[in-house]
Amino acid sequence: MTPAIRVSDLTKVYRRYSHRKQFRTVKSALLGGNLFKELKPDEVFTALSGVTFNVRQGATFAVIGRNGSGKSTLLKVMAGITRPSSGEVVVPGRISALIELGAGFHPEISGRENVFINGIMLGLSKQEIRDRFDEIVEFAELKEFIDAPVKTYSSGMYMRLGFSVAIHVNPDVLLIDEVLAVGDEGFVHKCLDKLSEFRRRNKTIVLVTHSLGLVEKLADEALWLDRGKTQLRGDPKKVVDAYLAQVATREEQALAAAEAQAVAQFQKPSQPQHPADPPVEPYSAFAREKGRWGSREIEIVEVDLLGADGATKHVFRSGEPVTIRLAVRASGTLSDFVFGVALFNADGVCCYGTNTHIEEWLPEKLSGSGEVRVVIDRLDLIEGSYTLDVAAHQRDGYPFDYHRSLHAFRMTSETKDVGIFRPAHRWEFSPTVVLRRREP
Repeated sequence: MTPAIRVSDLTKVYRRYSHRKQFRTVKSALLGGNLFKELKPDEVFTALSGVTFNVRQGATFAVIGRNGSGKSTLLKVMAGITRPSSGEVVVPGRISALIELGAGFHPEISGRENVFINGIMLGLSKQEIRDRFDEIVEFAELKEFIDAPVKTYSSGMYMRLGFSVAIHVNPDVLLIDEVLAVGDEGFVHKCLDKLSEFRRRNKTIVLVTHSLGLVEKLADEALWLDRGKTQLRGDPKKVVDAYLAQVATREEQALAAAEAQAVAQFQKPSQPQHPADPPVEPYSAFAREKGRWGSREIEIVEVDLLGADGATKHVFRSGEPVTIRLAVRASGTLSDFVFGVALFNADGVCCYGTNTHIEEWLPEKLSGSGEVRVVIDRLDLIEGSYTLDVAAHQRDGYPFDYHRSLHAFRMTSETKDVGIFRPAHRWEFSPTVVLRRREP
C-alpha cells in the first residue's frame, strides 16, 4: 500500500542572521550559485537532518521533542509552506494544516471572509465553502463574531476558527501543531472527538504536541526528534518513555549544576566564629532568598538526596523512598547540637520541617566527621519543583551552619493532583454511585 506520507532523508537548513557582514555574505553566496554551501558552518542552522519515515494511510502519527527540536519545521515542510534543503517529502492526498495560531488569517477582514480565503487556499471552490459555511461557524462557536475583524479575536477564537476550517475541507491528511493548547476545556474535548471521527474515517493525522498523554492515547506511531535528528520512532509508549528518561537525565544534570553553583557561592563562612558574638540570621525563616550562614563550628560539608538504590538523585517520582544525607564535620568536641531539614515548594511554602530536638533526640557528643540521614520511606509530594533547607544549630537556635534554598529537587507524577502532598487514600462509593477506571 502506498503510504499517505513519505519522508526521505529530509534536511532543512536555515541561515543564521547576524549584523556582521550579512549583506556581503548573502551577495557572495548568491553569486556563487548556492546560498548554503558558501556560508560558513557557524552561519547556518540545521533544523532537520536526514529525517526518514513513512506514515501509513489512516494512521495517527505523533511527533514529540523539546522546543527547537525541529517538530514545527517538519510540519511546515510536509504542508508545503517551506521547501526542503535536501531530501524529499511526498504527500499524495489533500493536506489541511493547522500549524500556527492565526496562520493564513488576515487580521483586518472579517472571520467570514477569512473562512472563504482559507477554504480556497485549501482547495475548495466557493460553492463548496458556501455549502459548509454554517457547519464551520457552528463548530467554531463563533456565530456572533463571524462578521467581526479577526484582529478582535482572542487566541482561543483564532484556534476555534482555524481548526474548524481545517477539518471541514475533508482532507486526506490533517497536520496539527500544538494549537489545541490554547483552547478551553470544552472545545478541546470537541476537537478530540473530531479527531477520533477522522480516525474512524481512515484519515491520516500528524500531530505535534507536548501532551504526552495525548500521544499515548491517540497515536498509532510516534517520532521523537532532538536537534533535528530522529532519536526514536515506533510504539508511542516506548517512544514517550525514552523521551521522558532523557528529560529526567537533563533535568538531573541541570539541577546538580545549579546546586553546585549555589553551594560554591556561599562556601566561605561570612559570620563570626564565637557564640559570644552570635551571627545575625535573616529576618524571616520563610524568606526564600538563597543563602548560608552560621559559625561553622559544625559544618555541613555535603548534602545528598538518595534514591532507593543509594545513588544521588535530583528527580524523583511521587511516592518513591528518599534519603536526605548530611555529611558533617565539627571543629571541636560539642555536646549541644541539633540537625534539621525542611522541604519547600516553588512558592516558598514549607511542606514539612523537623529536627532532632523536636523529635526528642538528646545530643551527647559530636567530634570530627560524621553523617546524618533522614530516611523517608515514601515522599508523597505532588509533581513540582522543591528546595531543601538543612541546618545544624544549638538547642537555643544559635546557628552553626544553615543552608537555605541551596539544594533543589523535582518530583514527577502521572497523577496531576493539586496542593502540596498526596496523603495515602482510596475512594469508596455506594452501590448507586457507579464509576469505572479509565483504561491506561
